Amino acid sequence: MQPQNCTFSSGILKKFPTTPQVTKLFPFKAVDFIVFVLSGYEYFLGFLLICSLVPALALSASKLLRPSGRYPEKITTYECGMEPIGGAWIQFNIRYYMFALVFVVFDVETVFLYPWAVAFHRLGLLAFIEALVFIAILVIALVYAWRKGALEWS
Repeated sequence: MQPQNCTFSSGILKKFPTTPQVTKLFPFKAVDFIVFVLSGYEYFLGFLLICSLVPALALSASKLLRPSGRYPEKITTYECGMEPIGGAWIQFNIRYYMFALVFVVFDVETVFLYPWAVAFHRLGLLAFIEALVFIAILVIALVYAWRKGALEWS
């Protein structure tokens, strides 16, 4: 079965003549084959183009329209609308970062487990075992962090 009139609906690609070697490999012209394969992706490519252009245009417009002066109010440290007290460069305890990293790890775990939970009844035993291994690795990591004292506030 040869595809008939396989061109993009927007008319970007047209039929071109091909060499005899190409026509031996495919029962239809090579360009027709490429168009036939890519015809399902034209909406995706258009959507990708629009999704790339809109943020670029928005950022360009904001850069052109914003005021560019460096006033004292703009360069001071913002502190809830009040005059800043003290310096902006203070040292944070490293424990904050440890809690943040542990939170991110387990937050990403839930992101991976939600699609699995939605499709659980269709996935079968192998997917269940894979999820158990995934959770077991994270539990081992949590126990390791707990034993090392990463979750203790001292």
